[in-house]
Amino acid sequence: MIHTSQRGYLGIVGLGPGQRDFMAPRAIQVIQEAETIIGYRVYLEQIQDLLSDKEIHVSELTHEVERATLAVQSARAGCRVCIVSSGDAGIYGMAGLVLDILSHESEKMASDPFDPLSEPDVEVVPGISALNAAASLLGAPLMHDFAAISLSDLLTPWPTIAHRLSAVAHADFVVVLYNPFSRKRHWQLGEARRLLLEHRAETTPVGLVRNAYREGQKVQLTILEHLLEHDVDMFTTVVIGNSYTRIRQERMITPRGYEQHHLI
Repeated sequence: MIHTSQRGYLGIVGLGPGQRDFMAPRAIQVIQEAETIIGYRVYLEQIQDLLSDKEIHVSELTHEVERATLAVQSARAGCRVCIVSSGDAGIYGMAGLVLDILSHESEKMASDPFDPLSEPDVEVVPGISALNAAASLLGAPLMHDFAAISLSDLLTPWPTIAHRLSAVAHADFVVVLYNPFSRKRHWQLGEARRLLLEHRAETTPVGLVRNAYREGQKVQLTILEHLLEHDVDMFTTVVIGNSYTRIRQERMITPRGYEQHHLI
């Protein structure tokens, strides 16, 4: 760990889909200026050319708490630290966890004499999330109100997820499903489909995007009735339309309402 006499800095960076063309210039700048880079192995491999002459901390999935804790501790020690997420760090990424740990650490230190170097400068750098990337490849499915729901019940109980699915289905939101399927979780997508079908037609358009803007990209259009007939995994983002969503010229479109007001 590098120690300096300067106030620490903690950058929480979203890498977007991974391609350099889809990374924010500020994200690249923060990575280049950092002394210490922390992240999941696969994400760091995407920015390998930016990591020379830096202290690198690599870990695997399920080690998010350890990564976040290390980032906070390193920044508090006066280092210039960058912790990376795929997509947007504030959407199912590392930002919430890092900021939670930072706030807990601050509360524990509240009884200590004030040290201006103990509190690092913090910046959350946005990135293109999976829902943005998937929507752009599908057309314009998110032009009206939508909701994003993760089907992973590792951190959220399934009854809570099911309640949210029923609520957004009843309210006719377009729904974006993250983490729809894995080797250990193979029934949630079918249950989500069942809950959605209680409130919308079998012919509701559905878009499936795997590895958006990455190697192996695959884009498919289907309908809710046939959703389970397609291959879906953890790298797939599922976009389910509302009652107004249509497929036109192989594009998924959710009208904003201009046509109802005779503006087109």
